[in-house]
Amino acid sequence: MESFNQLTPAEAERLALLSEELGEAQQAIGKILRHGYESRNPIKPGPTNREALEREMGDVYHAMVRMWGAGDMDGNAVTQRADDKAKSVAAYLHHQ
Repeated sequence: MESFNQLTPAEAERLALLSEELGEAQQAIGKILRHGYESRNPIKPGPTNREALEREMGDVYHAMVRMWGAGDMDGNAVTQRADDKAKSVAAYLHHQ
């Protein structure tokens, strides 16, 4: 039986991994916005919020590289888009 979205189980798993890691990165960003980069969980001390973001962004990067390696996305196209975004976003940044 073919899946309704025509994804293989491996493709769906890689997308699920990327989605999960992006959510965790988003959560780390929210904590930084509320409490700052150097804050830590006061109840269960661990990494700083900066360290947590670095870890989560590494996990996002791993998920991306895994997708590139499987042919789900073209890494060159992603890199080109990042270069294009760097040029276009500058006009909208206020503090950089």
